[in-house]
Amino acid sequence: MGADAGGTTDNRRATTARHTGNRHGRSEEARQSVLEAADDLLVEVGYTRLTIEGIAERAGVAKQTIYRWWPSKNDILMDAFVQDAAEDLIPADTADLRRDLRAHARKVALFLTKSDAGAVFRALTAQAQHDSVLAARLRAEHLGKQRRYDRLPFERAVTRGALDPGADLDLAVDQVMGPVYYRVLVTGQSVPEEFTDTLVDAVLDRLTGA
Repeated sequence: MGADAGGTTDNRRATTARHTGNRHGRSEEARQSVLEAADDLLVEVGYTRLTIEGIAERAGVAKQTIYRWWPSKNDILMDAFVQDAAEDLIPADTADLRRDLRAHARKVALFLTKSDAGAVFRALTAQAQHDSVLAARLRAEHLGKQRRYDRLPFERAVTRGALDPGADLDLAVDQVMGPVYYRVLVTGQSVPEEFTDTLVDAVLDRLTGA
């Protein structure tokens, strides 16, 4: 949901400047404007300088409107991130485990490192180290769901008979996705396609005996 070129951002601002959030017909439109504004501003100014006042100004809504829906900026960012992740991180199904898993790992890596939503996730993860409520919400609303998405290519392969039903799928998910998150959140190293492809190939070669 990050801002595109200047023209797109200008158009968005022209539209959102009319939002008040006070009429039922505009409530969802105003809510989306707030989520988009929070994404954009986090990337532009960083977590520390992100404020409810700034989000309200960018979204074209009253600060009181935001507080009716969200008690804090973390709650806004969490809703923005969960929405983005739900739209972007469901793996495709081409009936080819290696192809699907490679594509999924590449997509997750790109999402986490290059998208505005990935920046939101990194900020939320950092804050969650000091906020147990946020940490619990992050696990409940995203990480658990994302893990189920990450398992899907393996589960589909088991259903097709292409993978041993006794395979440890949780371990396989950890071995593919764990290093991606480690690079994104700990070392700050890049996560190129060659890296994720190598992870996928190593795990599948072990599982299939290739």
